[in-house]
Amino acid sequence: MTDPREAIAYFITWTTYATWLPGDSRGWAKKKVWGIQPPDPEQEALARSMLTEEPVTLTSEQRDLIDNVIVKHCQIRGWHLHARNVRTNHVHLVVTASGVEPKIVREQIKAWASRRLSEHAGLVGSGKNGQRRWWTEGGDIELIWNMEQLEAVIRYVLEMQ
Repeated sequence: MTDPREAIAYFITWTTYATWLPGDSRGWAKKKVWGIQPPDPEQEALARSMLTEEPVTLTSEQRDLIDNVIVKHCQIRGWHLHARNVRTNHVHLVVTASGVEPKIVREQIKAWASRRLSEHAGLVGSGKNGQRRWWTEGGDIELIWNMEQLEAVIRYVLEMQ
């Protein structure tokens, strides 16, 4: 099995909380099942009934804040940021973080973005320790093994959103 840390880059995507539920009409990803799953209104209704907070749609100001977090965190860690795109309901990131597991990269950036979003929303020190759910759990990580793949994913992130 190949070590993911040997990839030349990681293509990381995650969604905002409750904006892309299991069963979604746009298709959806099921854990440990390859490929996009077909719409399933019953599954989506069940997922919606289990929400603990309102869905998160990012404002322009919040998107800028997250973009700045990504840039700064990559600089602090010495990671090479190839591309990023913060959308209203998801984030794409292409980064080289030699020797660091891709899940750690994703979770660190999500955590710092959450802290800054909570601070910006004035939630620090209020209920649940000033936190709210900004993101879905996990996210997608694709390993990039060569320059052709890297160029294609950078183009996708920057031009095809």
